[in-house]
Amino acid sequence: LLRSLLSDMAPVASGSTRGKKDGTKKVSKSVKAGITFPRARFIRKLKKGKYAAKIGVGSGVYLAAVLEYLSAEILELDGNAACDNKKSRIIPRHIQLAIRNDEELSQLLGSVVIPAGGVLPHIQPMLLP
Repeated sequence: LLRSLLSDMAPVASGSTRGKKDGTKKVSKSVKAGITFPRARFIRKLKKGKYAAKIGVGSGVYLAAVLEYLSAEILELDGNAACDNKKSRIIPRHIQLAIRNDEELSQLLGSVVIPAGGVLPHIQPMLLP
């Protein structure tokens, strides 16, 4: 009974070819989780860095998903800053402007220095006409 149930299930992404249908390919766990960042590399770096005695199974997926989200958020804001300056290429100045003009990202990356980012423009109110 158990064998018949397992044979009806979708093929498992492992190294063995037993039980696979012809034409099926290996599917990485990153693809299964719906992320593009490498889950396995993050797990390897977490283990190598000795951040904890044990690293959970889902920690790599969670870390990859969080970093992917932050990267997408910053890239979207950078692209908007580049379009506002009528440029088609994102430069460090656009990254600086995008991060510092967003309240949450500014708080998260407050101590980060972006090389060639410059400073935010600020004019004292009493100097304005």
